[in-house]
Amino acid sequence: MNKYLPIILKLVAAVIMLQTLFFKFTGAQESIDLFTKLAGENEASMRIGTGVLELIASILLFIPNKTWLGAILTVGLMGGAIMGHLTKIGIEHNGDGGGLFICAIITLVAGAILLILNRKHIPFIGSKL
Repeated sequence: MNKYLPIILKLVAAVIMLQTLFFKFTGAQESIDLFTKLAGENEASMRIGTGVLELIASILLFIPNKTWLGAILTVGLMGGAIMGHLTKIGIEHNGDGGGLFICAIITLVAGAILLILNRKHIPFIGSKL
């Protein structure tokens, strides 16, 4: 199982992040509503910017010597998503039963574990960890 854990974590994190890109990039109403709660009139910039960063994080997770960077980006993005849910959006959004919130937690945990597993690759500090 140890051999397959990193790929499973990468797939889980990437699939969750990538599945939301369609909604972010096409301007789906539920995505607009969510980001309007977070950013007000800057909704489009935050929605598209977040989507671009999630796409970059998903790609980096699968580049062997850059997995750590994708994991850091994933943890940061999902930490922001969780804080957004806890402070502005609410755990449940648009009648989803907390699904987005739970997906953010799962992705954060996957990213954190990947970061721990790849800590030796982090420049400058990796050799000390």
